[in-house]
Amino acid sequence: MAPAANAYVIKDAIVTVDSVEYANQARIARLTPDQTVQTYRTMVPDGAQSDVDSPTWKFELTALQINATGGLAKALRALAVGEQVDVVLAPRDKVGDDEAAFTIVAMAPQFGGEQGSWAEIEMEFGVVGQPVFTPIAA
Repeated sequence: MAPAANAYVIKDAIVTVDSVEYANQARIARLTPDQTVQTYRTMVPDGAQSDVDSPTWKFELTALQINATGGLAKALRALAVGEQVDVVLAPRDKVGDDEAAFTIVAMAPQFGGEQGSWAEIEMEFGVVGQPVFTPIAA
């Protein structure tokens, strides 16, 4: 069997929040759908009905906690809680690969951390509506 085509390692990513690029601060940036499956079982062996609900999305982000100008943590802290912010995410910056554009609801990030460890923010944002997936243009 031939190896799978188009497999890749996540690197040279795009993580843009409010039109500013923060990929050099992020370690994890991922969109995750939550889709509920409803199943109705009837009294006959082949009578099960199943349907899938529309997805709701969340944006998971783990990044360095940079509390200075140019830092994502500082930028998030400056936003009003509940403010809607545009995000663009691509696992790698390659022409033709998909990128996702979506809107998140702003939240305040962590401040401080554990002695001897990198100061990070770990966040999970709600996504407004559905992401729009488009190929990266030249």
